Amino acid sequence: MGPKFLRITDIQNGKVDWNTVPYCKCDNHDKYRLRPGDILFARTGATTGKSFLIRDCPHSVFASYLIRVQLSKEVYPAYVYQFLQTPSYWSHIAQFTTGSTQGGFNASKLAEIRVPLPPLPIQKQIAAILEKADAAREKRRQASQLTEQFLQSAFLEMFGDPVTNPKGWDVRTLEEVCAEIVDCPHSTPIHSDSITEYPCIRTTELRNGNIDWSAMKYVTEETYRERTRRLVPKEGDIIYGREGSFGEAVRAPGNVKICLGQRTMLFRADQDICISEYLWSAIRSESVYRQALRITTGSTVGHLNVKDVKQFKVLIPSITEQQKFATLVEKVESLRAKQKESGKELESLFNSLMQRAFSGELVQ
Repeated sequence: MGPKFLRITDIQNGKVDWNTVPYCKCDNHDKYRLRPGDILFARTGATTGKSFLIRDCPHSVFASYLIRVQLSKEVYPAYVYQFLQTPSYWSHIAQFTTGSTQGGFNASKLAEIRVPLPPLPIQKQIAAILEKADAAREKRRQASQLTEQFLQSAFLEMFGDPVTNPKGWDVRTLEEVCAEIVDCPHSTPIHSDSITEYPCIRTTELRNGNIDWSAMKYVTEETYRERTRRLVPKEGDIIYGREGSFGEAVRAPGNVKICLGQRTMLFRADQDICISEYLWSAIRSESVYRQALRITTGSTVGHLNVKDVKQFKVLIPSITEQQKFATLVEKVESLRAKQKESGKELESLFNSLMQRAFSGELVQ
């Protein structure tokens, strides 16, 4: 059996699961063999410039779309790897890739990047400080993921598997449990060049049950009124993505004048039958996602028709049970808000440490 063959796609979120990396046949193991301390760079595609530090590895070689750098003994690999996360490094990458259709760069361009290099003991101190701060950020991200998983687990615990329905709840279609269901206008919204009070929610803003505001697009008041002519979204309405990253859903916040972007639709729960918080989790459940998958199987781009979505089936427990779940959702949302604020503080601290580290202010 030959060595493991590490590819760009095997590096996910700065980690490699070596158990999933395939083996290969390689006639020149030594030339391409990876060793602890090597740093790999993606040299093409959307991940151009992304780096990965080999800390430990089985017998392995690297693929052609990666660049391997081996450092001298006077350079601490973890220090250089931390530098490769800085805005300074990424500004260099942007210069190399601007105007390139493939976004590629090569080893000679990489060699042009200058790295501030203090004595080795100071490199090790800086790397240790930044790695500790980075570990705190990772723990915060993991805590947020666990919060999301908890809510999904609580849904199953309280109401049972929607497929087998062991508690014998009523089963109804989304059309039957909603007071309103509207699709987005079948036109491309004209986005404003500046931030307005009218955010336009697209499928790309639907992330893990929450709205991702980082790349939000906005529209003018005129466009907002045009796109909400059929129904003005209000707090608690559920916005659902029905194409591409279909199946994701968020609850509309209060005091925000949102409108629907392309490939989204809106559900308003019939409060006599279904509470918004419950319906939101039901729509995001594995059961509803599987119903969507059955319709989109074989399609190159996942696409759901409104009439099909209306017929998705969900369990409908008693209002009393739904209210218990809604109370839990409220507590989890409060926790999420605190986690988000804590995450911002950690990001700010890490960025400050990084700036000081590579300007010579962190360790003297």
